Amino acid sequence: MRSLQELLAEHPFFAGLDEDTVGMLVGCARNVHYRPGEYLFRQGDPADRFFVVRRGRVALDVHGPGRTEMVVDTVDEGGVVGWSWLVPPYRWFFDARATQEVSAVAVDASCLRDKCDQDPALGYALMQRVAGVMYQRLQSARIRLLDLYGTDRAG
Repeated sequence: MRSLQELLAEHPFFAGLDEDTVGMLVGCARNVHYRPGEYLFRQGDPADRFFVVRRGRVALDVHGPGRTEMVVDTVDEGGVVGWSWLVPPYRWFFDARATQEVSAVAVDASCLRDKCDQDPALGYALMQRVAGVMYQRLQSARIRLLDLYGTDRAG
């Protein structure tokens, strides 16, 4: 069985961080598992952690008035779920639901924000990574909207 340090060090989200930095993050992390249909978090709840997906698939769902839940994106092995932990008011904007057995590392948001406050270089490195996740989510949402509503006129 691999340690949390090894799991985080091997994950693409943490690529390029030195061993000591990853070791510092381990103090905020724990292994979690979800069965298909279980929620990692629900829209509107406090964004008190984020998830580094090791195995499985997570669907990000949004609810609209008079509509059933709509899948905005999916996150597979090697991905990260959740960036609302970094942006006040620290509330989830989506539901995150396991669609397969999910093994992940949950990282405590308050613990991680404290470490970022103490080490601005760490905060910047994580912000760069989270910005990349946000960019990917926006691109995915754009593609889904194009699939639903037509062509891309903005080019």
